[in-house]
Amino acid sequence: MSVTLAEIAAVELDRLEEVLRRLGRVVIAFSGGADSAFLARVATETLGKDNACCVTAVSASLAPEELEDCRALASEWDLSLVEVSTGELSNPAYARNDLDRCFHCKSELMEALSPIATQRAAVVVLGVNLDDLGEHRPGQRAASEQGAVFPLVEAGFTKARLREVSRQLGLRTWDKPAAACLASRLPHGTPVTFARLERVARAESGLRRLGLGQLRVRHHGDTARLEVEPRAMESVLARRTAVIEAVHEAGYRYVTLDLEGFRSGNLAQAALEEREQG
Repeated sequence: MSVTLAEIAAVELDRLEEVLRRLGRVVIAFSGGADSAFLARVATETLGKDNACCVTAVSASLAPEELEDCRALASEWDLSLVEVSTGELSNPAYARNDLDRCFHCKSELMEALSPIATQRAAVVVLGVNLDDLGEHRPGQRAASEQGAVFPLVEAGFTKARLREVSRQLGLRTWDKPAAACLASRLPHGTPVTFARLERVARAESGLRRLGLGQLRVRHHGDTARLEVEPRAMESVLARRTAVIEAVHEAGYRYVTLDLEGFRSGNLAQAALEEREQG
């Protein structure tokens, strides 16, 4: 860190430290994203490495780059990191990919984290912030039903505030693009399979090697629908041939660019609207 926790004047940060001290020992669901990385770093600084265990769930739904970054962050920040394998794809309720897919995913995660927490006499904590509460997030329900705690919510952190305090602390994750699990690229009702997740992962990896940051490759059979930030569209079109080649190499036949741009959770929203209309 370029500065210490004590040097940051933030009411939310003080509250977060209080929440963590009250919990005493925590097991952090660590995906390497801005939220969980911030929580992991503050928890480790506040409670000490022995009392803050970061656990990364490894499965086909986790992009390879994200796993690599979890390991890199643990090394850079001297975090206690444990990797566990989860088998959500073997659960038919998860694989059928309905609107409760995330419920089954988080249930699987909690089944993996709970024994570690029990062994350490710790509490499972997730990097959920206030902005997450207004969305369709069945995974949060699954986690809280199984005893998980959301310290960032208790401390009053919004996503914007979390990023700002992360920036002040010198955390390189402060502006890291959101990276939901790969299954979120498949429209609800399209079964989740290893092959489909691998195709999405390969396409997104190829595009990131071209320098694209915030993006999604939405899977629609043989068609890949690319979502990028509006400001990046000109760059995509300027490198049209390289973009097409990267997506074709992943196994897609057709490549489309969504002119509405990147929209987090739009497949879930579309499914919700369809259900309400039906």
